[in-house]
Amino acid sequence: MTLKYACITVTPFAQNCTVLYCDDTLEGAIVDPGGEPERIIATVSELGIKVTGILLTHCHLDHVGAVADMVAHYDVPVTGPHQADEPLLSNLAIQAVRFGFPPPAPFTIDRWLTQGDEIVIGKRTLRVYHCPGHAPGHVIYVDEQARLAQTGDVLFQGSIGRTDLPGGDHGTLIRSIVETLWPLGDDLRFIPGHGAPSTLGEERRSNPFVGDHVLA
Repeated sequence: MTLKYACITVTPFAQNCTVLYCDDTLEGAIVDPGGEPERIIATVSELGIKVTGILLTHCHLDHVGAVADMVAHYDVPVTGPHQADEPLLSNLAIQAVRFGFPPPAPFTIDRWLTQGDEIVIGKRTLRVYHCPGHAPGHVIYVDEQARLAQTGDVLFQGSIGRTDLPGGDHGTLIRSIVETLWPLGDDLRFIPGHGAPSTLGEERRSNPFVGDHVLA
């Protein structure tokens, strides 16, 4: 019994919508459905997953564009991120105009999260960590036993999240990575919001923005 995942890379932003699921119960959650709802639904159907919820790492347009479609199709609650992202949620139409996209259908957050909250997916438990910097309410989800995390746009393979968008702060992002992510252990594998998975250890060794050789 473990936590498995499937990534569907969607939209011109090449955003990783991730289906996290318990391989014992086949219950799962859709993390950050950014767009192309038909492809997400098709993947879930192929896997035979029973969707029990939508999880959000943060409220940037590229991560929430298909939330309303998922809610309409699966009739499940939307959980996360931290309530500090509420202004971003309220301004999704403005975000869409900035990038030349139509505004997404509105949706409601059913449960805001805070540091230390837990999310149950089948027989798996995810712990919530608040990691602001890229977005003020950004959270990550960690299955500590499975050694797997969904980090959204905090940390990437070979890079870090941008901080030039509203609510971003570079110093805060670096602190989130160093003080919250690194203590989780070098062997922790993470799924980022864009790009390929990596491990915290690999990023500490080689990341040109937050590697140990850079921050020493």
